[in-house]
Amino acid sequence: MTIIIISVLLLASLLPHLTFTAHVNVGIVNGRKTTPHSRPYMVSVQKCNKHHCGGFLISEKYVLTAAHCWPGFEFLTVVVGADDLRKSKKSDHIRVKSSIPHPKYNPCTSENDIMLLKLEKKVKIKEDELISIPKKEAEIKAGTLCTVAGWGSVKPDGKGTSNDLMEANTTVLSQAECKKKWKDEFSEQQMICVYGPGGTCSGDSGGPLICEGTAVGVTSFGLNGHCNSPDGPNVYTKISAYIKWINKVIRNVK
Repeated sequence: MTIIIISVLLLASLLPHLTFTAHVNVGIVNGRKTTPHSRPYMVSVQKCNKHHCGGFLISEKYVLTAAHCWPGFEFLTVVVGADDLRKSKKSDHIRVKSSIPHPKYNPCTSENDIMLLKLEKKVKIKEDELISIPKKEAEIKAGTLCTVAGWGSVKPDGKGTSNDLMEANTTVLSQAECKKKWKDEFSEQQMICVYGPGGTCSGDSGGPLICEGTAVGVTSFGLNGHCNSPDGPNVYTKISAYIKWINKVIRNVK
């Protein structure tokens, strides 16, 4: 009887910790479900009708995502307006007409990891539901509070995915700290890195880093098999460094 009582008391003392662990492993990585329809600009970039990467609408016909999400000669579609991918309708699926990775994208170094997708038809979305991007090149101050979102892996080891759109809070690190962590893999001119209670993982590539209501980064890379690790804070392509290229593509691609 004494052993049983001790066992029950021990289990009770562990319950808060067990509950916490179960909670934080649900989501983007330590994330939470988004409020329905709160991120209408988010899209699931799909290959063979399966989630491949994240992305976000910057106009009625253009999606911004990561260049490493380019599948070569395979067709892509995007799913728009679906907080839960299991509930997406046929009308939510729009075929990609043109994939335009940055011409200087380097898959070995992740430099210029940014791509535009031109859709076959316009998305029915109000202008104020699109996410804004910077109008000119600018630095994001260290300590700025931001959010990330996606349908990617739910565990830091990169396994598992979420049909629900998840989000998490994160904080911009100084460029010096990013360089210290990633060394030559980090380009101060082209990249931003962040760390916080939650973060992006496999399948979240191409999604936005949003600071003060503006998409300032495109999810690029992190520490393989250890998502959201302080030893390898998540890295994002700095959108403001590519404004001229983005505007040129949108003007010229037909």
